Amino acid sequence: MFDVTLLVTAIAVVLVILLTLWLSIRIVNRGDKLVIYRLGNTDDSLTKGPGLVLLIPFIDRPQRVNLREQYVEVPSQTAITKDNVTIPIDFLIYWRIIDPLKSVVNVQDFVGALAGVATTNLRAVVGDFLLDDVLSKRDQINEVLRTKLDEITENWGGKITRVEIREITPPRD
Repeated sequence: MFDVTLLVTAIAVVLVILLTLWLSIRIVNRGDKLVIYRLGNTDDSLTKGPGLVLLIPFIDRPQRVNLREQYVEVPSQTAITKDNVTIPIDFLIYWRIIDPLKSVVNVQDFVGALAGVATTNLRAVVGDFLLDDVLSKRDQINEVLRTKLDEITENWGGKITRVEIREITPPRD
């Protein structure tokens, strides 16, 4: 007669092996990287992908990072021009991650931090221009803002590809 204990043990071993394989294998798509935290630490050698990535179950904690270009829509911000005119400005920031490790280690919320520094820098940049110049020199303002944001986000592993002012609402007077 067949031993039931042996059968239960064999099934348990097979289930443990399948669970371990399921926890060990990750498929990383093109355009993504996987930053692996091994016992809470990470470095460049633990940045993997795209392709098949093997993890050590219960030791490694993966974090997926999207390397494709993305955008942040910054809601209307009030800025004061050099000639003390208050104007609302809407703009978009296009960005991508160039260093996945820095993007997860040096900043907790890349998008939130980017929106915050973008708002501050927009006000500073617009404050250097007269209202007429703000309305007529959007491309110049976009480029100055892109350069400033790119310098800041470089430490976070990001690259600002472009900034676009969508709408400037001039005052009625």
